[in-house]
Amino acid sequence: MKLFYADHFVLPLPEGHRFPMEKYARLRTRLLASGLFDTDDFHVPAAASDTEILRAHDASYLQRVARGTLDKDEQRRIGFPWSEAMVERSRRSAGATLAACRAALADGCAANLAGGTHHAFRDRGEGFCVFNDAAIAALAMRAEGRVERVAIVDCDVHQGNGTAAILTQRPDCFTFSIHGALNYPFDKEQSDLDVDMPDGSGDNAYLDALQPALAEVFQRAAPQLVIYLAGADPFEDDRLGRLKLTKAGLAARDELVLGECRRRGLPVAIAMAGGYARQIDDTVDIHVATVSTAAHIFRARKAASL
Repeated sequence: MKLFYADHFVLPLPEGHRFPMEKYARLRTRLLASGLFDTDDFHVPAAASDTEILRAHDASYLQRVARGTLDKDEQRRIGFPWSEAMVERSRRSAGATLAACRAALADGCAANLAGGTHHAFRDRGEGFCVFNDAAIAALAMRAEGRVERVAIVDCDVHQGNGTAAILTQRPDCFTFSIHGALNYPFDKEQSDLDVDMPDGSGDNAYLDALQPALAEVFQRAAPQLVIYLAGADPFEDDRLGRLKLTKAGLAARDELVLGECRRRGLPVAIAMAGGYARQIDDTVDIHVATVSTAAHIFRARKAASL
């Protein structure tokens, strides 16, 4: 199982900034130490090219990002101050999801150890998201002729509003989001399928809602590739979450999504998406569990086929 990382392309942030940038390096360190992966399983992705980005984003927006001409309001909406490092990091993160999709189609499953930047719209960034990696990757897989239909399964606690907006006229790219009903973004877009969860929803309520929704996704979308945004922020101690899932509940979520993909013979590319736990190690624990679960499920599939 190939893992793509860009944590050494550091986005410089002011002291006290609430985005947990360090979680990505911690995640890679923990996975290296887990015994589940060899050093050869870890790969640095190429940066997403202009051609790849422009399938999902307007040329004028890409130019403002690349040239550093985003105005103060645009930078405020994104939540990051502009820098050349921000641009490179954003290109690499999108490139990692592209690479994970290509690897998943070859091997069954792969992961971007970052990504899930689902609040980026065609003409703007929002909510710590500059380029929308899932939309970029889905459109690239179509343009490259690798698949005809893609499903994006977004289990971040915040609705994938940018993804829904970018892909709204693309019947070949199905968008599904299960998220907090009253959480950011407060003005929701319309995905192909949305499941709104009340504040305080716990493991049982979440899983009871997710299972039939997944069945509907697979029935309606008939995908040949799944991009799974495995947000850690439905966690009960997440600062921005408002749901009450335990680590065990989130692990059950991963087993449900990934197990269904495996059962249906669907390749899946994973992106980590959000996670803002009060203790950063809790966020890292959840991301480690997601990748470890994927390794166990898809290696078991490969072994069974031998």
